[in-house]
Amino acid sequence: MCQNDDIFSTKKSNQINELLDGISICAALGGFPSTGRGAVDEKPPSGAAPHLMEGGPNAGLAPRIWQVGALCRAIADFLDARLNPVAVRGEVCGLSRAASGHLYFSLKDPQGQLRCAMFKRASSLLGFAPREGDLVEVQGRLAVYEPRGDLQLVVESLSRAGQGAWYERFLRIKSALEAEGLFARERKRELPAMPRSIGLVTSLGAAALHDVSSALARRVPHIPVVLAPASVQGAQAVPDLVRALDSLYALARGGPVDVILLVRGGGPIEDLWAFNEEALARAVVRSPVPIVCGVGHETDVTIADFCADLRAPTPTAAAELVARPRAELLQALESAEGRWRTAMLRRLDGAGQRLDSAANRLGRPSARLSQQHRLVAQAGDGLRHAVVLRLERARGALAAQAQRRAGAFRRLLLQQQDRVHRAELRLQLLDPRLVLQRGYALLTDAQGSVITRAAQTRPGQPVRATLAEGEVDLTVAQPRLL
Repeated sequence: MCQNDDIFSTKKSNQINELLDGISICAALGGFPSTGRGAVDEKPPSGAAPHLMEGGPNAGLAPRIWQVGALCRAIADFLDARLNPVAVRGEVCGLSRAASGHLYFSLKDPQGQLRCAMFKRASSLLGFAPREGDLVEVQGRLAVYEPRGDLQLVVESLSRAGQGAWYERFLRIKSALEAEGLFARERKRELPAMPRSIGLVTSLGAAALHDVSSALARRVPHIPVVLAPASVQGAQAVPDLVRALDSLYALARGGPVDVILLVRGGGPIEDLWAFNEEALARAVVRSPVPIVCGVGHETDVTIADFCADLRAPTPTAAAELVARPRAELLQALESAEGRWRTAMLRRLDGAGQRLDSAANRLGRPSARLSQQHRLVAQAGDGLRHAVVLRLERARGALAAQAQRRAGAFRRLLLQQQDRVHRAELRLQLLDPRLVLQRGYALLTDAQGSVITRAAQTRPGQPVRATLAEGEVDLTVAQPRLL
């Protein structure tokens, strides 16, 4: 039975202890004082061995013999009189819906588990569909299912225990910050078309870091990325995120950081809660450069999304919003070079036509005309030479820029390869085979389940020991409990 401290008061706990004591006393005396049903009138056979230990408080008294169903009903009456109704909080597990519309599931917490049944009349009134793993609060009556002798809770009402409280808190914070104008559209800024560098705030162990790095390396390998790591979940998440943002703000005020990405992967609302805290929202609002928030999946919405200059549905989408592909930039450069070349040739043609027209107007004497022709030819040669020289310089500058970008990409690629290699080494250190090589063994039963306690075994039970090299089939002699 789940005995959550928030549900069962000290009084209820005392009642449970009294119940157990009462059952023991009634069994010793041969019946429950609160009900006389189910007792068989026949006496125990003569010469039968006593059921109580000699010298005990009830020595010489034989227990009354009960019918099984009558005893189950007596226990059910006792539970109903002493405990019902009850309210229980726990996690839903083993959920199944019968064709009749009844719901059957169990409530569990770290201390115990309780079977529950919710009949069609009550389940039809639910405003949501409970799912496996939901934290819920139920109200109902404890009962004994007599055909199997199982204790169960007949649920009369069911509501969310965690999600509703999180969502209500989310709405309160959102309403307060919206009233202050932190979500106002007029304070949103446009993203830079070509940032000099990109700031990134996320966890070092998050999948979002890999997704964003891959997208940026694919689209803009020439743009440096400044990573400010921070935990994105737990009690330290908010101060870590604020500290990471402040470090990037300092760089943005005096350096080339032109846009910041605030990202993490998806999860339930409690895992994403750090991005709903007021302290982080105010830190996002005071950013000196545009911030793109990509938290969770497309359906996840946080307070930080409303405060950021732009919300992205996923971390990868956030990276793509600030990263114009390198191929597009190179294509734009080539297009600009073509337009400039065409304009220069058109200008040269116009100048040549004007020279021809002026030469025609000069007429004779031929010496002066020849002189003008030479001057025109020299000017044309000089102009063509200057144009060719400028074109060559432009090509050289473009080639040098492309070489620098390629070098930056190679350095970034080497860094990422080094990080992957270090991560691979850390994973190898976690290989369970290394533990087995130190002399330990992994015990499993006939079904392949891992045995971690001596209480899981019984004498004569076959077990299998997996060693560093090979397996050994064993038989339990006698478990020893510590």
